[in-house]
Amino acid sequence: MLLDQLLSSHNLGLWHVGASLLALASIALVADYAYMLYMRSKLVSAICISVVLPPGPFPWPVVGNTFSLPDNKPWIWFEELSKEYDAQLITVWIGRNPTIWINDAWAASEIFDKRAGIYSSRPRMLVFAELGAGQDNLLNMYTTTAEQRDRWRVHRKLIHYGVGIQSVRRYREFQNNESRLVAYDLLKAPDDYVKHFERYATSVVSIIAFGRRVESWDDPIITEVIAMMHLAADLNVPGKTFPMLMETFPFLARFPNAIAPWKYGLGKKRNFHFFYALADEAAKKEGHEDSFVNYLFSERSKHSLRDAEISSLTGNLFGAGSDTSSSTLITFILACCAFPEAVKPAWEELNRVVGSHRSPSWEDEDDLPYIKAFVKEVLRWRSVAIIGGQPHAPTQNDYYKGWLIPKGAWVQGNIWAIHHNEREFPDPDRFNPNRYLPGHPDSRPFPGEKGYMTFGWGRRVCTGQALAEQGTWITVARILWAFNIQKKKGPDGKPIEVDIFNYTNGLNMRPQPFECSIMPRSEEIRKTIEREGMQALEELEQYRGETKYRMSTFYSRDDLAMDLYGDGKS
Repeated sequence: MLLDQLLSSHNLGLWHVGASLLALASIALVADYAYMLYMRSKLVSAICISVVLPPGPFPWPVVGNTFSLPDNKPWIWFEELSKEYDAQLITVWIGRNPTIWINDAWAASEIFDKRAGIYSSRPRMLVFAELGAGQDNLLNMYTTTAEQRDRWRVHRKLIHYGVGIQSVRRYREFQNNESRLVAYDLLKAPDDYVKHFERYATSVVSIIAFGRRVESWDDPIITEVIAMMHLAADLNVPGKTFPMLMETFPFLARFPNAIAPWKYGLGKKRNFHFFYALADEAAKKEGHEDSFVNYLFSERSKHSLRDAEISSLTGNLFGAGSDTSSSTLITFILACCAFPEAVKPAWEELNRVVGSHRSPSWEDEDDLPYIKAFVKEVLRWRSVAIIGGQPHAPTQNDYYKGWLIPKGAWVQGNIWAIHHNEREFPDPDRFNPNRYLPGHPDSRPFPGEKGYMTFGWGRRVCTGQALAEQGTWITVARILWAFNIQKKKGPDGKPIEVDIFNYTNGLNMRPQPFECSIMPRSEEIRKTIEREGMQALEELEQYRGETKYRMSTFYSRDDLAMDLYGDGKS
């Protein structure tokens, strides 16, 4: 009897404890949700004005809008929300955190460029940053304290030496020769155009970084690095599947990798890194003392650079210049196939200014306004960094047209929406270089002199912008001059259609594989391509070299590449 009473009392006690815990959890959930709703309609009582977050779908407790995100291409959904709410900015809740998406060019310019001083920091990025390179990487660095700003300026100064506006002009000679080789390779194996573009873009960056070129498209530094770049790009696209689901449920990142398959190897610490190994190897070789890695090692003591920082600075060159540049050139080929009417004026201009006995050169740029417009339209039509690169975060509460942008919030520019706004770009999916010809009826006002926002904004603008623009111009001009690019014909003699919307889903998007025909425009041009290609090989001989390292020595494919950028500090 006594035992029964004791057991009954014990069970009753457990029930009370359980009920109390459940009640506390419910109260905490309600309080947390109330805070989310409060943030959604925050009141600034001091001036009696209701200041709210930008409009957006109603969030659920804990998960916010995470499970409303589409499986693919969320930037299109953000654009649709902006139209639905008739708002330049919209709010989408990733778990308990509001993310602000800017879908308008003028708003992006006002916020990111004109207020760059308070939008140069980064928000908390659990997957890409904390489980990746952390604060050793320029891409992720916070600038909320004086110490952080000082470190960020050091990295920015170092990377500007490598690919800043004043630096890239000294690369024109070998960049031009590598571009000549692209035309030569396309002449010999046109079906392998993707591989040729990847080799070209990676080789240019490799010469800058290490003083040696990449000769073959199957060099592991291409195949492995670009594959890992694609994987890394997926880690910055908001989603409802792992690993990005950890942004909604950050406690999942605390589990050890051994029992957390959803982490995909993120957060592993390593003592030695692929890009540091490449840098150290190149710095110890004689010759090419003006390479970027030699500069980094010469500045190492002055700035107290750690191995992980040298690794990330070197890796960032590849991140900014290999996958992105090659993807832009693939988009260029797609545009030529889908919109042949845009190519004919380019041929007319090139025939008049350049002729067939030589290919275009830097000196021709001012005399080729349509080619310049063509390149701008390539960069606008299907921008590679489709959501503007990494998110910004204000260092203080900010307000735009009565909307609150909270301190530390994830704020991102939706390049897709910005470049597809009918106001600035009527019929936006049509490839139309006339948009960039001054005085043309198709031209519309746009903030900034460039007419596009492909490379981001403010103090976080892409560091490789000048190099990418320079290389894209000479290569697009040369390929337009050299080749007739068309849809490929099938066995029945009919053209095989291309899909201008069939793109990858990562942060750095590129067209899915498609077939095309690339043929020299004339026999005379074919001979010029061959002559200039052979000359380019001779002049690039000074950059011949190879490395003993392979990325696969340091990383497995399952590690998902964020350690690619640094030491994987979690």
